[in-house]
Amino acid sequence: MANNRYCVIMCGGIGSRFWPFSRDNMPKQFLDFFGTGRSLLQMTVDRVSPVIPKENIILVTNTKYADVIKSQLPDIPSDNILFEPARRNTAPCICWASHHIMARCPDAVVATLPSDHLVLKEDAFAHAISSGLDFVAEGGRLLTLGIKPTAPNTGYGYIQLGSPVDGSTDIRKVKSFTEKPNPEMARIFLDSGEFFWNAGIFIWRAADILESFAEFCPDMAQIFDAGRGKYATPLEQEFIAANFPSVQSISVDYAVMEKASNVYVKTVDLGWSDLGTWKALYEISPRAADGNVTQNCNVLAPGCSGSVFAVTGDKIVVASGLKDYIVADNGNALLICPLEEEQKIRQIVNDVRARFGDRFV
Repeated sequence: MANNRYCVIMCGGIGSRFWPFSRDNMPKQFLDFFGTGRSLLQMTVDRVSPVIPKENIILVTNTKYADVIKSQLPDIPSDNILFEPARRNTAPCICWASHHIMARCPDAVVATLPSDHLVLKEDAFAHAISSGLDFVAEGGRLLTLGIKPTAPNTGYGYIQLGSPVDGSTDIRKVKSFTEKPNPEMARIFLDSGEFFWNAGIFIWRAADILESFAEFCPDMAQIFDAGRGKYATPLEQEFIAANFPSVQSISVDYAVMEKASNVYVKTVDLGWSDLGTWKALYEISPRAADGNVTQNCNVLAPGCSGSVFAVTGDKIVVASGLKDYIVADNGNALLICPLEEEQKIRQIVNDVRARFGDRFV
């Protein structure tokens, strides 16, 4: 493996749409959803390790998750764990990590990944990352992975394919981005064959993404540029603690990718799901004859269909007559909600916090 290959894994989110399983003190990336003995974060590290050495895997997370990360990933050097003092979305996370990597390796090529996705075709994933790193190594290219859509999903962003790159069968220029279209537009996108899901997996040279931040997010770039000389030194965390909370909270999609002209998409088939919602988990899970999904729990559900049951602890769930519902019980919180209303869960969590404080979230 090339020594200039790096990976940034973003693992500081809360995953509130998976409440009450995903909680503020133990978000979904640290959970073993499938009873495999490996959390989603551990599975992410496992799948990228064949193409990027572990000493070059950088984790960016919130300070409160230090212990769980060190427990789950003892082989990752402690200097490779960057602790955000505040949550500021993906753009600041990536800008900081890119500066850190540049200080260690000025010619680094970097794959940037979420920590909580599911990938069933791991060999295809490794090939996509490796070939993508080779593609961006020439410089001046920002690459994202596009997933062929299987349904008119309104919860994903979409990438419209542009002209093909000479000599490549699976890399195209990006023509446009569309974030979470309405059902009618999502159906048009699906039927056209021109649109792919945005997986939120990015590949670029560290130098190129920092140039893009300077062009399209100059205020953010200026804040992080002031730390040059401190990155990858004992002074780095102190600088971040003082400056990171003042940075704008914005996604890298809005900050850079939708504005830049040198963005490409590599179309891939990875057996991918972002596992962003209970419905996403339902769709990729084995189902009983009645269409119900049970997640490592005991369920008796006469007359129920199309529902997902996820319950922790030594208990049995007995339900009758539920159709297309979520029943999720974890710790001190129980959620019963129609699957079609899953997009409301994030607001439900905010309402719970506003009324009852943090102890239930």
